[in-house]
Amino acid sequence: MDLLLEGFQTALTPENLLFATIGVLLGTAVGVLPGIGPAMTLALLLPVALTMGPDSAIIMFAGIYYGGMYGGSTTSILLNTPGESSSVVTAIEGNKMAKKGRAAQALATAAIGSFVAGTIGTVLLWVLVPTIADVVVKLGAPSYFAIMLLALFAVSTVLGTSKLRGFISLFLGLAIGLIGTETGQARLTFGQPLLADGIDIVVVAVAIFAIGEALWVAAHLRRKPLEIIPVGQPWMNKADWGRSWKPWLRGTALGFPFGALPAGGAEVPTFLSYAAEKKLTKHPEEFGKGAIEGVAGPEAANNASAAGTLLPLLTLGLPTTATAAIILVAITSFGIQPGPLLLENEPDLVWALLASLVVANLLLLVINLPMAPLWAKVLQIPRPYLYAGILFFATLGAYTVNFQAFDVALLLVFGALGLAMRRFGLPVLPLIVAVILGPKLEYQLTQALALSQGEVSTLWGEPIAVVVYVVMALLLVAIVVNALRRPPAASEGTTKDTEELVNR
Repeated sequence: MDLLLEGFQTALTPENLLFATIGVLLGTAVGVLPGIGPAMTLALLLPVALTMGPDSAIIMFAGIYYGGMYGGSTTSILLNTPGESSSVVTAIEGNKMAKKGRAAQALATAAIGSFVAGTIGTVLLWVLVPTIADVVVKLGAPSYFAIMLLALFAVSTVLGTSKLRGFISLFLGLAIGLIGTETGQARLTFGQPLLADGIDIVVVAVAIFAIGEALWVAAHLRRKPLEIIPVGQPWMNKADWGRSWKPWLRGTALGFPFGALPAGGAEVPTFLSYAAEKKLTKHPEEFGKGAIEGVAGPEAANNASAAGTLLPLLTLGLPTTATAAIILVAITSFGIQPGPLLLENEPDLVWALLASLVVANLLLLVINLPMAPLWAKVLQIPRPYLYAGILFFATLGAYTVNFQAFDVALLLVFGALGLAMRRFGLPVLPLIVAVILGPKLEYQLTQALALSQGEVSTLWGEPIAVVVYVVMALLLVAIVVNALRRPPAASEGTTKDTEELVNR
């Protein structure tokens, strides 16, 4: 409790409160704009974050993360165009409500549901992070190796309909992570001395997310102006409150555990929440025509999942979403080692982050709810100007990492890779996670084999490692069985939509 109070003291300092506010506003703005999500924004801001203190940078990033979740719902409701893949379900009922003149109520239940779910999720983090950290810190190298292997396996197979494309993306990331002379022998450096220390993850992240996404979206811009539904000040009447509070709680219960799972993300719990509300509602005739429960539940699941994502990130150093992967890059860029010892070595940073989540949630509600009409106007920014600015700042940011023109060349190469991945439907998350976890996986493997003098059986010599391998085997069996049962036509019909979600 003392550490939590100290965390609030850190989060509520004028400087950190300012960065939290900036993060919330910036996150909402990028969440509102279709095609620009928190992952791209965090990637762009990585070079800027390195000039700040770790506390301020991570607090601002957390605000952007939560703000992006909120902003995505605004676009879904007003434009029927999700700004984030996790807001797809919100568009189903939210846009129907807006067309019926209830945009204000849809935005209000989304905002309040996000606040409720985010707050409950943060309280769960306060309880679970220290408990799980105490358990994880006792794990040996074999168990940690198995857990990271599970994370790589999960993000490559669970996401998307094409497992082959997931593994292609994974191995591309592992190849990038191998570049350098970490083992004392040059690997994939092609005789280039500037590659001896490997490729800076900041450059890779900015290229894959910012450059690749900006080029892809810019190539598919619609020339006609966006038709935005007018919105007044968000409010809810007594009936709306009565129909929303149970979906908020049910969505939270679904979202948090999925966020904490490897490759869980927010897409699955938002769909499950929508299905649950459709089944439990007392107004089934409204579903498909603008049911408020269909907005309240999925939005709560969305934000609860965002909180759950931080559990494996802070305790294991494992990112389960693209945005979490960029936050992990930021943490490591400050020379801080994420994982089991993070809470022990950096308690002030961890508790400041956990306290700032409550602050960010409150700021989202107090600041953004009255600003809904303003966010609707943000949608009118000309897209050519927007993406030209992104490309400019991405290039500037990559150069300022090491002040080397070589990094700009790498930025262009990996930016082209990011564009090609989107063109051919390769999910970007496995690549980024592999670049981050690949060297850590190799280190744990080396440690385990060194301690056992090369005995391979040590890799399954701990109970946790055995359990993880059993889980991986069950996942593999389930994937094979599902592939055999699924009709080919159905699989092909869903591939395009799912890959679009995964690439975001």
